[in-house]
Amino acid sequence: MYFPYFRGRQYELLALKELAADDLLGKSVIPIIEPIKLTTTFATTLKVFIDNQQPIALIYNPSVGELISKLDLVETLFTHFGNSSCVIPSVLFDKNAKDTLQTATDILQKTLDAVLSKGISTENLLTIIHNRDFLDVYSENFRMTPPKYTLCPDERQIIRKVNQNKVLCADRFIKQVRNADYPEDEFFSDDHLFFQDDGYIGFGDYSIVGKDYVDKGGLPYAVAIHVIYFSDDDTLRVRHFISDSNVDRSDVAGKYHEAVTKLANWYHTGQQQQQTAALLLFLDHAEKGYYPGLPTIKKLSMMHHLELVGKYLDNGGRR
Repeated sequence: MYFPYFRGRQYELLALKELAADDLLGKSVIPIIEPIKLTTTFATTLKVFIDNQQPIALIYNPSVGELISKLDLVETLFTHFGNSSCVIPSVLFDKNAKDTLQTATDILQKTLDAVLSKGISTENLLTIIHNRDFLDVYSENFRMTPPKYTLCPDERQIIRKVNQNKVLCADRFIKQVRNADYPEDEFFSDDHLFFQDDGYIGFGDYSIVGKDYVDKGGLPYAVAIHVIYFSDDDTLRVRHFISDSNVDRSDVAGKYHEAVTKLANWYHTGQQQQQTAALLLFLDHAEKGYYPGLPTIKKLSMMHHLELVGKYLDNGGRR
């Protein structure tokens, strides 16, 4: 199973919504949303997943965004989505930057108690452990019955405690400060090849967004399109298509055309096996000279990644 992790930004929610609506995620992908605010797009995205019987994991105690430490969030989310078997209740074992360890521990325990009070059994939970400081809370609550899934990094102190139903979760995207600094091509991940050998039941990542939460943006000097693809040895690599006219922030549409033209040239020189619905849209943009806007570029890159990996897993590990 593949567990891509998202923070619930607008373009992330739209990517997930469109994939679910068009039945492009497959049976082996369970996205995780850490909500940063309650918006109409957030609600309609979850509705599409529920209507299409597509599993999605929803974190009830986010550590970033507008919903930090709001204990009534559990009640709010359960009221709207808690009756659906498609929505997997999820609890994050972490803290935001302003919390002390004791405050974070108290909030975590209250969140767990609130979730379990809704009749959710521990074996139906998804948990995420980013921080070893919360291993005692984890052990205390799941001594008898482990969660259905526990996402954790490949850290010895954590995986010693989490010895059942563990999912490897790592940030595989090497983020650069400037778009112009990305190399043309680099390794992304081989977790899909070896997670079972390493004792995990699944793997997860942060796609082409990365783990760090940044809720701001602006016009870039360079436009970058990040495309995940399968190499000949079945590892995942990422190709960075970067614009050329990067001396100032003017003509972003022109920069995008430079980058997407490089993507089209790459695709037509032997990469047709990487085809997805999102990649076809990139090719259409290159042909028609269309600029969709910066958030849509990220949305399409994410959609391509998730559809590509989903097809690979549903096909038994064959491209």
